[in-house]
Amino acid sequence: MSEVRVHNFAISLDGFGTGEPQTRETPFGHAGERLHEWMFKTRAWQGPGGSEGPDHAFAARNEQGIGAEIMGANKFGPPGWQDDPDWKGWWGPNPPFHTPTYVLTHRPRPSIDMDGGTTYHFLNAAPQEALEQAREAAGDRDVRIGGGASIIRDFVAAGLVDHLHIVQVPILLGRGSRVWDGLEALEETYDIETTSTASGVTHLTLTKRRPRPVEQAE
Repeated sequence: MSEVRVHNFAISLDGFGTGEPQTRETPFGHAGERLHEWMFKTRAWQGPGGSEGPDHAFAARNEQGIGAEIMGANKFGPPGWQDDPDWKGWWGPNPPFHTPTYVLTHRPRPSIDMDGGTTYHFLNAAPQEALEQAREAAGDRDVRIGGGASIIRDFVAAGLVDHLHIVQVPILLGRGSRVWDGLEALEETYDIETTSTASGVTHLTLTKRRPRPVEQAE
């Protein structure tokens, strides 16, 4: 079965994945782009001329083997985007997903075909139901949970995420949307590795533990 993955989700030292308030001009609120400066410098983002090394290696994994994406309403647009029939996301006519992309919202709308292979589907669905649809679209490829923090939290809490890559950035935001709330004792179900890099960020990689096979009695 395909895996469910989170990649390159950046948080502050106090656990916030975005600041506030979120508007069309400030998608990450008062955090601005400070959570993502580490990634913007990499070759995975810039192409030739960008930095190599661990940050690049982690950032590049975001695209590998992905067949569908699931995101929350607040990643797709600012509060109130459902009232704008012309809103098609932050990313312009050719979004970076290039796969079927499922937007979870209490106010669904018809699907939108974009350039480059992205099709937005709007669902009012629980995590398991949304994942079933995304997996069907992804085929033998993996499903990426793109954020924001509340969507990642919901999928982790439901036990649906196999691989979780969180990037801790050395800033304090104080307010916004936190990813860790309600997820106590993740270390009991995930193997956790940390990698600190010269950019000052720490990559947290959480891999879900597999149940050990039951040994057959002789």
